[in-house]
Amino acid sequence: MAIIGMFFQDGLTGSAWGDWECYTSSPLRAKVARNYYGGDAGAPARVAFDPANELGVQDPVGFWDPLGFAADKDEATFKRRRAVEIKHGRISMYATIGYIVPEYFKFPGYLSPLLGLKFADVPNGLAALSK
Repeated sequence: MAIIGMFFQDGLTGSAWGDWECYTSSPLRAKVARNYYGGDAGAPARVAFDPANELGVQDPVGFWDPLGFAADKDEATFKRRRAVEIKHGRISMYATIGYIVPEYFKFPGYLSPLLGLKFADVPNGLAALSK
């Protein structure tokens, strides 16, 4: 599996085994260069950031930004928002697990020995707020 990843990396960047100049005929290298620089693969000028060309934009919806958060086309803000969205998604997944697991498993013993409250005495879901 690792060797397949190295071949893929080599085709994209030309940096897995050798110098970038040795991989001038790679069709993937040409595509990456066109997407990064725009137009000719040898052109040194960088094109302006466009969120519609970012990874994850796909048919049939395309780039979907109904509230216009990316209208300013600021690359740093876009990448920060994307990272924050991933983080919040992971937190939401953990919260969902935390909501589902108590339906099937309760810790043995006491939640509060002073009050005599056992884990099994606490109801599941939103009903636990009343306890």
